[in-house]
Amino acid sequence: MDSPTVKHISDCFIKPQYLSEESKHPFYLTSWDLAMLSAQYIQKGLLFAKPQKQGNFMEALLEKLKHSLSISLVHFYPLAGRLKTVKTENPPSYFIYVDCQESPGARFIHASLDLTMSDILSPVDVPSIVQSFFDHDRASNHEGHTLSLLSIQVTELIDGVFIGCSMNHSLADGTSYWNFFNMWSEIFQAQGSTSSISRPPVLKRWFPEGHGPIINLPYTNPDEFISRFEAPPLRERVFHFSAETIAKIKAKANAESNTTEISSLQALSAFVWRCITRVRRLPSHQITSCRMTTNNRSRLNPPLSENYFGNVVSVIRGFTAAGELLEHDLGWAAWKVHEAVVGLNDKAVQEWLDAWLKSPIVYQIGRLYDPYSVLIGSSPRFNKYGNEFGMGKAVTLRSGYAHKSDGKVSCYPGREGGGSIDLEMTLLPDNMLALESDNEFMEAASFVSPLDSN
Repeated sequence: MDSPTVKHISDCFIKPQYLSEESKHPFYLTSWDLAMLSAQYIQKGLLFAKPQKQGNFMEALLEKLKHSLSISLVHFYPLAGRLKTVKTENPPSYFIYVDCQESPGARFIHASLDLTMSDILSPVDVPSIVQSFFDHDRASNHEGHTLSLLSIQVTELIDGVFIGCSMNHSLADGTSYWNFFNMWSEIFQAQGSTSSISRPPVLKRWFPEGHGPIINLPYTNPDEFISRFEAPPLRERVFHFSAETIAKIKAKANAESNTTEISSLQALSAFVWRCITRVRRLPSHQITSCRMTTNNRSRLNPPLSENYFGNVVSVIRGFTAAGELLEHDLGWAAWKVHEAVVGLNDKAVQEWLDAWLKSPIVYQIGRLYDPYSVLIGSSPRFNKYGNEFGMGKAVTLRSGYAHKSDGKVSCYPGREGGGSIDLEMTLLPDNMLALESDNEFMEAASFVSPLDSN
């Protein structure tokens, strides 16, 4: 018997309810945006339980989602556009921007899957079918020339609804992504009011003084800067860390470092770094690092608004030899991570920007992948469970295929809040099996089916 597959029922494009004057002008991309052209779309989504009394529930839900999305796109109008390249030979130039006028809009898909929420959430590993809950699978951001920059897929399960959002990563980082999701939810709950939203995006482009809005890339053809990254077969699990457990890990890290400056996330990241390094059984001299994606808005001087829409992220790196990492205690590792975080200040960010503007590059995910390191992404600080669409609080959060590799760890807030954290981890099968046998890790982590807490 064949396994159930996701079936697309309908497909349409949603335009902003009306076009603002600003949307009639090009939306320019910054250094951080352009560097992401070869990366993949951000793919995150929320699973909701269907109401008991359904009637014409799905039909009404889909219409409300489309209507509130069209209003949301008035505020976030670049997401309804398409990328456009302007290339000239004399003088030579090659730049990419967002055309917000000549576009059919954001894509909206209604799909179905003949499975229950339990079929998705009860297995120890995240089922691969979850990747089918998202549009633009494996697409590069550069494909936003022809693909929608935003795609919403609403997948109807037997007893649940999954709302998956794929957003072009050359337009937005995690902060901007979740602000859009939050504001879409806010508009939905306000029954489509267009008057105002609590956190309108700041769409004015930010460039270092003397640069922008047009940034020429040193290329003549996309083949020179676009590459595909195909991850090896991986196992994916979600581990839960209670607020009490995280508090203990943080207290231990600070006590061992004789400080109070190490944060909960820094301590937990160091804990995971040490555990994964241990089960990988690396040679003692092998350099390993704990890399973390960081929001630079507050690091700039003057700072940017948290509502600034775009990419404003860096990847920081605490590193050492594998043997040294495991010979020292948790506090020592956590201090390495802490030093990397505090070292990223306005001066460091400006230096990166200056170097990039002198020699622009587009990140190649395959070349950045380091099989000896851990990459901590997303953030438990994002308001993920505050998004509601008439079905109450989401049961859980899941992500798509994008950007997963051996040692990728995504941090989500625990559903119960209070400082709890869920870690979505992808590892090579042998490494995951070893981690499941690692006493220190498994004593701290737990597997809690979201259905048990719903």
